[in-house]
Amino acid sequence: MAIKYTTQGLLIYSTMAAYLLAFIVTMVRRPKTGHVIYLLGFAIAVVSYGYRWIHVGHVPLQNLFEVFLSLGMIYPISLFCKRVLRVGGYCFDMFLGVIVLFPAGFVFHAEPQRLPPALQSWLFTPHVAVYMFSYILMAKATFQAVCQLAGINPKPGENLLPPEQATYAIVCLGFPLLTLGLILGSYWGKLAWGDYWGWDPKELWSLASWLIFVGYLHFRYMFGKKYPHVNSIWVIAGMTVIIITLLWVNLSRLFPGLHSYAT
Repeated sequence: MAIKYTTQGLLIYSTMAAYLLAFIVTMVRRPKTGHVIYLLGFAIAVVSYGYRWIHVGHVPLQNLFEVFLSLGMIYPISLFCKRVLRVGGYCFDMFLGVIVLFPAGFVFHAEPQRLPPALQSWLFTPHVAVYMFSYILMAKATFQAVCQLAGINPKPGENLLPPEQATYAIVCLGFPLLTLGLILGSYWGKLAWGDYWGWDPKELWSLASWLIFVGYLHFRYMFGKKYPHVNSIWVIAGMTVIIITLLWVNLSRLFPGLHSYAT
């Protein structure tokens, strides 16, 4: 763990501070002020991402530092889920922004890397971007699943979906993106390495997370009304596999492969 004494680091820490302050202010029942600070944090996050883009000369989605940097721009997803889907957890999203930026700020190095030939493809940006969107959505769905298991419901008058329905609404939005990411990755593999599927550990774990959410959707359709708690357990299991896919598979030397950042 190391502090980044750079312009990039300052932007990351400023974003984290704004998100954390927005979380605290909202928790003490100043939601309008919290929203303004949250929006300010998002603006700094966009500047931080743009600065990185200019610095490296390509869309910054190449490594885990850049991936977590992009995950920090959570505000539009948060606002969409609240205003359109009527899903709660707005305050949690602020704290989630701090969590996803922590690895970028303190764990992964920020030295620019040369973009390898395999990543110099038009599929690079859409493939990674749709996965990042889906991962944030599944994280929000997981929070709602935890609320459902804990018996935490929206307050009367908030006009928000109950946690179990909110979980389903978000998964219905995130699952097509998860599917699109898998399809784009498969097609990219065909163009880059000559085959749609290479049995790479990252591919296998990505497929595993997709299958778990398929299982969730099927189980909820068949038995969801009778076993709502099991629905939530499915989603939590899916998010656990996503974390393994994003972190452990990329970093652990137990899973060497074309997608590994361990070396």
